[in-house]
Formats: sequence, C-alpha cells, structure tokens
Amino acid sequence: MAIEVGQSAPDFDLPDSTGKEVSLSSYKNKSNVLLIMYPGDNTPGCTTQLCSVRDHYEDFEKLNTVVLGINHADAASHNKFISKYGLKNPILIDEGRKVIKEYDAIGSFMGHTSTKRSVILIDKDGIIRWIERGLPSQEEIKKHILEIK
Repeated sequence: MAIEVGQSAPDFDLPDSTGKEVSLSSYKNKSNVLLIMYPGDNTPGCTTQLCSVRDHYEDFEKLNTVVLGINHADAASHNKFISKYGLKNPILIDEGRKVIKEYDAIGSFMGHTSTKRSVILIDKDGIIRWIERGLPSQEEIKKHILEIK
C-alpha cells in the first residue's frame, strides 16, 4: 500500500547504529521528523545527501525537526559511514527493509532489491506532510518544514 501526504505515518521501532531503539511515536507531540531512506552507505549520492544534512543540522534543530536516516546495512557499516563523514543524525538499521517497504521506498536496481531514495516529512502530530523521491535540496526541505510550523 502506498503512503500519501495527509495520512498517519506508519510507526516503527528500529535500532540505531549504537544499538539504541528508536521509535517514531516517541517524537509525537514533540518534534517534526524527517526520514531519509537511502540505498547505501558510502555511495556518491547518499554521501552527498547526508553530508548536506550534516552541514545544515543546526537549521533542522532550530526548526524543531529530528533527522533520521534509514538503511538496511548493519551497525558496522553505518558507524564507519558516520565516522568517516562526521554525520550528526542517527542512522537506523532496517534489516530486511520492513520499514522501507511500509514507506513505499522499495525498488530494484540491476535486478536486486534496493531502497528508493526517499525523503519523508512527518509533523509532530504524526501526519505525513511531504514526500519526495530523489534528492531534494536543503532549501526545498526547509521550505516544507516551515509550512507546517
């Protein structure tokens, strides 16, 4: 089933790269959540995307928005990626891509299951406010966050 703007965001519990469980519902009534689902650690597009988030991280904090990366790789891969690029946002481990599938971010690349690069903005009430497949600019992301403040 495809997700749509205006519907309640599917809840999830996933471990981050340090082993801490992160639940989407823990942010309800507290902050907006920006989910960034991406195909692979240390790949060119994903590195560009998450380094851009790193470079604008304080802007997200000022806009009361938590950024969560979601990828299927293991903790070792995520920790290496975070360390190499000094990333500030947690990266959650979606082994088996269950959450990625729930958010309709599953695809195929060269005959293999892959994650479609997806940016999903969820407001503090748990409602999906914006979905972008691909690599939106930080300015575009911030514009959509400001629309829900």
